[in-house]
Amino acid sequence: MPMNILNRAHSRQLTKHHKIAVAGVAALGTAALAFSAAPSSADTVTTGAPATTAQVAATGTVLQNVKGTVTDQLAAKNIKLDTLAAQKKAADAAAAKQAAAKQAAVDAAAKQAAQERAATAAAGRSAQRLPMQPVAAKTYANNLDGWIRQALDIMKAKRIPGSYSGLHRNIMRESSGNPYAINNWDINAVNGIPSKGLLQVIPPTFQAYHVPGTSWNIYDPVANITAAANYAAHRYGSIDNVNSAY
Repeated sequence: MPMNILNRAHSRQLTKHHKIAVAGVAALGTAALAFSAAPSSADTVTTGAPATTAQVAATGTVLQNVKGTVTDQLAAKNIKLDTLAAQKKAADAAAAKQAAAKQAAVDAAAKQAAQERAATAAAGRSAQRLPMQPVAAKTYANNLDGWIRQALDIMKAKRIPGSYSGLHRNIMRESSGNPYAINNWDINAVNGIPSKGLLQVIPPTFQAYHVPGTSWNIYDPVANITAAANYAAHRYGSIDNVNSAY
């Protein structure tokens, strides 16, 4: 047989042997891999079939819920943030309370200082102020002059017109200055209401024109003068305008 033909035949044989060897090696490798991945128990996981729960448990490998783990981590983080926020809020409230207490103390001190300054100033003014002299009550002589002057002061306070001379003139004509004078002969006496006192006033007129603050006794000199002057002011404008019986 020619040489080149032998060489080609030998080459084809080597190629066939090589393929068989490669296939054998690959099979051995696959078997080794399958053997190493097989469970330690007698159960066999069929290639291409999903593993059962028992088979997963037999492998000793536990799969965690990745989604649940992330959610738990986020929840823990939120709790931590809420805790920090609550702590910060409590710290801020405590600081505000402390600041308010401090301001209240400052205000109280300022108020007390102001009160002390006011008290000191008031004490100073009191020390500088001269003591007030008591006002002595005005006194009047118990005579015709004193009666007229006291009546004039009351008339001035009550805005009843009249003068010293007008009062004195009419008193002297009517009673000659006798506060207990009484007229028992004129028409008033006949009617049972005689004229009485310094200015000879009948009881109904005295009661009608009585001046508050004076006595209700018709014989009281000041009460008699002021009532008569009040009546004359209403009828004649003033006791000064009376020059005869009225």
